[in-house]
Amino acid sequence: MNKEEKSREKIIVRTSVIGIIANCALAGFKVVIGLLTNSIAILLDAVNNLSDALSSVITIVGTKLARKPADKKHPLGYGRIEYLTAAIISLIVLYAGITSLEESVKKIFDPQKAEYTAVSLVIVAAAVLVKLVLGSYVKKKGVETNSDSLVNSGQDATLDAVISASTLLAAAVYIFCHISLEAWLGALISVVIIKAGFEMLRDTISQILGERVDPAVTTAVKSTLKSMDGVYGAYDLILHAYGPDNYQGSVHIEVPDVYTADQIDRLARNSAEKVYAETGVLLTGIGIYSMNTHDDEIKAMETKIREIATGVDYVKQLHGFYYNEESKALRFDIVVEFAAKDRRAVYEQVHDRVLEAYPDVKLAFNMDLDISD
Repeated sequence: MNKEEKSREKIIVRTSVIGIIANCALAGFKVVIGLLTNSIAILLDAVNNLSDALSSVITIVGTKLARKPADKKHPLGYGRIEYLTAAIISLIVLYAGITSLEESVKKIFDPQKAEYTAVSLVIVAAAVLVKLVLGSYVKKKGVETNSDSLVNSGQDATLDAVISASTLLAAAVYIFCHISLEAWLGALISVVIIKAGFEMLRDTISQILGERVDPAVTTAVKSTLKSMDGVYGAYDLILHAYGPDNYQGSVHIEVPDVYTADQIDRLARNSAEKVYAETGVLLTGIGIYSMNTHDDEIKAMETKIREIATGVDYVKQLHGFYYNEESKALRFDIVVEFAAKDRRAVYEQVHDRVLEAYPDVKLAFNMDLDISD
């Protein structure tokens, strides 16, 4: 584990410990107040605080396990455990919402009179402020460390503050209007919790499935590659996330067709080292596109064919162009957008238009997916 990873783990653990202490303290106060005032909303709020504390414990455990070194069984490490802990936290939030909804519905059909005191309301008001500050702090640290578990916990804490504030509103309505909204408010709170838990789980599952990589990351990798002497383009970048900020993948670079195997080998190795040093991305494979360098007519031909190809709907890019004048073999790749309903039709249009302009060439080209920016 490097220094940066140690610092990240330390921040996550410290933030989670603060969350555990704050939520346990708030839960204790709310249980006492809820029992004294016979308030189902406050008791449900206390249960929610306990679930938040459990979420922080899971975040710590997940962070520790995710930092385990790679081994034979898991050669790419354990970083994806953090996605699983974020999913578990989402399920806890969902469970808390469903159980509180059940209790609230029971209270709607069997209502009980609440008895509020000035002290209890002051404590609940203080809890609102604590949860607002805690939620903002935890979410901020989650963003800083790219920890979805912390971000989810921070969002949940902010939601708790809103829930506690609504409890105060219900108390005010009861005190001044003698109308009890406790059970109905509990049901509403439960629905909000369920919705938040579902959204957290949906986002986490999306990450586990594999989302499009942040354009800032792919742009940084490609810019670093193109800054190398001899690299004239970087394409087909495919990155896989093995935990937050742990990317591995492959790319194609475009180099002059006069380079020897030794030159290409050294360039590929140096490029991978520079990319890792500057972006933290590990390129496990670097493919090669050769670039025509000795004929201006071929360059003009490339420009025209690029215009032809990108003039077809849904063709985002043409790259990897190379023309062998002796054999008349022409090859390149096109990037087709996901919006294309019929990829084969796009291919045929490019094929026919290029051959219409250059009928004597032996054309062979591939369609790439629009995987990264």
